[in-house]
Amino acid sequence: MKIVHTADWHIGKKLHKHELSKDFELFIGWLCDFIKKERVDVLLISGDIFDLANPSSEARKQYYRALMRLRKLDCKLVITGGNHDSPAMLDAPQEILRELEMHVIGGLPSALEELIIPLKNKQGETELVIAAMPYLRDADLRSAAEAETYEDRLEAIRAGIQQCFAKAAELCQEKHPGIPAIAMGHLFAAGAETSESEREIQIGNLAAFNALQFGDYFNYIALGHIHKPQKLNAAIPTYYSGSPLPLSFSERRDIKRILLLNTETGWEPENIPVPSFRSLLKLSGSLQDLELKLREPGEQKELESLIEVELTEQNYDANKILQLDNLVSNFELEGFRIVKHRVNFKNRIIGASEIYKEQKLEDLKPREVFLELIKRQEYDEKTRKEILSAFEELLGETYQNDNL
Repeated sequence: MKIVHTADWHIGKKLHKHELSKDFELFIGWLCDFIKKERVDVLLISGDIFDLANPSSEARKQYYRALMRLRKLDCKLVITGGNHDSPAMLDAPQEILRELEMHVIGGLPSALEELIIPLKNKQGETELVIAAMPYLRDADLRSAAEAETYEDRLEAIRAGIQQCFAKAAELCQEKHPGIPAIAMGHLFAAGAETSESEREIQIGNLAAFNALQFGDYFNYIALGHIHKPQKLNAAIPTYYSGSPLPLSFSERRDIKRILLLNTETGWEPENIPVPSFRSLLKLSGSLQDLELKLREPGEQKELESLIEVELTEQNYDANKILQLDNLVSNFELEGFRIVKHRVNFKNRIIGASEIYKEQKLEDLKPREVFLELIKRQEYDEKTRKEILSAFEELLGETYQNDNL
């Protein structure tokens, strides 16, 4: 049997308010071609199908369009919910999808037997069993609520997760003895390397689950939640496939992938790189550096390149902030778009409260405080006078309004 492991599709994701729907469409097109070419039998998607618990109508359409494209390939699907997903929304069409050999487990069912999905070959024999464990919420791990201290609660969560996987292993062994089994999961495991785009899971990373606690029954553990692809230190092959698309600028250098298993050759998966459809570029430097870099920002791919710009200067200068805003506003280069810009002054501004430590601010005159502040900035005399003139005009308007 050939099996593809993927996760963290995050359909409906926006990167700095920029839609990634075209990226997802290109990924699905590539994935369908790969499944068809390699004659893949099973596709596992380990959680975070959507980016939001209440996805937009367009995100839902993309999801169902993707399922229908995959269905035409005679490939069985097993889908589990993640921490971003609504269990109720994923589970709603569960019975219809099951008739199409698409198994969806949005949230932990009351009967754990429903997690166990036997997959049959063309001869009608059960060849593989999937323990489709979704993201486990605190409510699913009831013992955590009974813990008295914070540390006890964390330990109860870890023990609860271990219990769920141990029970799933028992059910697989009981119902399908001798049949190879794969467990799916969506959680943060200790030692996993994260990126900016993951949100906290179960009291943050402090509740990290040790991968050794999965035990040694399953042949493979297919994980989701961490967007950086990686292998964990466990008794059995345990992998995060990672997200197929970069979901933050911190992932711009990651080689995105899916994992391909061939049960005839073993349980160590093969890395299959996902093509990069869009460049994420991060440019930093002084104002002059940025002006030069924005003339040739970097590689352009099939989709519009997105750029983060960071102005880095030693000392605070309000004029440079204005110049950066103008540079970004006037930037026009076909195939490139600036989606975020920020300023980083290495020498932070000293506030009035630090300058006048021995005096109460209410006892000081606004003009003398302002003069002291602008004295510390690198303005030429003309600019200094213009700033002071603007301040006095604003101050005059404030006094006038106070007397009305």
